Amino acid sequence: MNTIKKIIFGLSITSMLYAENSFAGNKDRTGQAGAYELLINPYARSSGWSGLNTACIKGIEASRVNVAGLAFTEKTELVFAHNTYLALKGGDMAINNLGFSQRLGKDGGVLGLSVMSMSFGEIPITTTEVPDVVNGVATLGTYKPQFLNLALSYAKKFSESISGGMGITIISEAIPNAKAQGVALDAGIQYVTGPKDNIHFGISLRNVGTPMHYSGDGLSFSNLAPSGKYLLTEEMRSEHFELPSLLNIGGAYDFILLPKDPDLHRLTLAANFTSNSFTSDQFGVGVEYGYRKMFMARLGYRYETGILSADTRKNVYTGLRAGLTFEVPVKKDGPTFAIDYSYGTTNPFHGTHAVGIRLGL
Repeated sequence: MNTIKKIIFGLSITSMLYAENSFAGNKDRTGQAGAYELLINPYARSSGWSGLNTACIKGIEASRVNVAGLAFTEKTELVFAHNTYLALKGGDMAINNLGFSQRLGKDGGVLGLSVMSMSFGEIPITTTEVPDVVNGVATLGTYKPQFLNLALSYAKKFSESISGGMGITIISEAIPNAKAQGVALDAGIQYVTGPKDNIHFGISLRNVGTPMHYSGDGLSFSNLAPSGKYLLTEEMRSEHFELPSLLNIGGAYDFILLPKDPDLHRLTLAANFTSNSFTSDQFGVGVEYGYRKMFMARLGYRYETGILSADTRKNVYTGLRAGLTFEVPVKKDGPTFAIDYSYGTTNPFHGTHAVGIRLGL
């Protein structure tokens, strides 16, 4: 029990220090971070209420919200999700994510692996000499940026009430002639209490890691030597950028509508505060209704300063997200199969759609 207390105390102190230094966001640093794909939740179930379930998220999706929830994986979980990100006719971006979690023995922890890839389509190559695309044709060809996140997580239940976890994410951003790489660390705890384990609290610290910078042939150019007799290859140094680290503090309460049959109807209310290092802080509330663990509908709203007006909004998302889940057992007391869907409102663009397929073994 002493080990548990030390872990909780350490993460709580770290979280309080982080919140003290970044409370209310840092307006002077807005837009100065990089690797913002770390802030994207590609999973269709948890993104259905905007990732506000820091306190009650469970399974492999917890690796993008609060890694402590990974400890609630019962046996094996496999999830694939596809996002049409910031949908726009003729210019859609796609995100594909594969997540896998496995319990390590009856009393062991849970190991999780998640791979997220972003696709931006083919982008025309242009230069100062050929700056335009002629008649819709890229005369110099095209290229495809490659953004990849590989996350390895571990979580464990230390008692019936307390679970904790940690994760490491390898970040890679590249075009054919330049790339940047970095490492981010996550940590989180969850606490469950109440007469029916229906009161939840959670804290997670995410995206704390090394600064990144771009390097490669794309940052070099040829120039005449001072003598003017031959060419020299010179390289421009790129500025380092920080990761978009953040702190989540959340709570949730499960309303058991029929105590004699608690799985028949469930209503969960969640609230969350996010302290961002490089953007405005966010407050959010979400609700999820569940029927016999077979059908779930969820709705979430995330607020930040200025989000209500197009003139002051600094986020493409307008705050509202919704989602649905249909889950059925493949056989009695056996594997389950689920389809998840979520939609996030944006302005401009036509929103973000996410579809997920989940298999629980």
